[in-house]
Amino acid sequence: MSGSSSMFVTGLTAAALATVGFLGHQAAAHVPPELRHPAAGAAGGVREALPDRGHPAALPARSGIGERVVYALRADRVWLVEESGKVRRTFGVSPGTVDPAPGSYRVTSRSKEVTGSDGVPIEHVVRFTGVDGTAIGFSAAKDGSAPVLDPRERTGGIRETRADGTAMWEFATIGQTVVVVR
Repeated sequence: MSGSSSMFVTGLTAAALATVGFLGHQAAAHVPPELRHPAAGAAGGVREALPDRGHPAALPARSGIGERVVYALRADRVWLVEESGKVRRTFGVSPGTVDPAPGSYRVTSRSKEVTGSDGVPIEHVVRFTGVDGTAIGFSAAKDGSAPVLDPRERTGGIRETRADGTAMWEFATIGQTVVVVR
């Protein structure tokens, strides 16, 4: 009898630990970016991430795990990363005048075709955050042009070539992780 009760307690303990682990993972995955602060001395998740100096197009270290879009602010570069960690595609971009803060986001909306805040017709819009009312997302100008930036205007469009915009559109569906690094 005592053997079966100890197995019962062991089973309950294992189930409780699995539940706590799952709930902890769920909670960590849904923390808003503004509340993510690494503990003192911690390696930190998505903070300072510089590309390999010998390979400027190399995926930045500490840019997350699993399938994701990685956007490096300093390098003006994007990586589409498969679940295995293999880079499917990388390309340069032209940012808007408003940058998102480094952190982890999710694709929240997409538009096949709209007019950009600069009046240019754009396609394959993939939005993942906003800053003080300015939507931030990736897009491609239908005429292939880069944005003409006026620092007095708040624009959050991160422009890609049309081919890169198509690749982003196919890869970054609603809910896809977007990791922004410096």
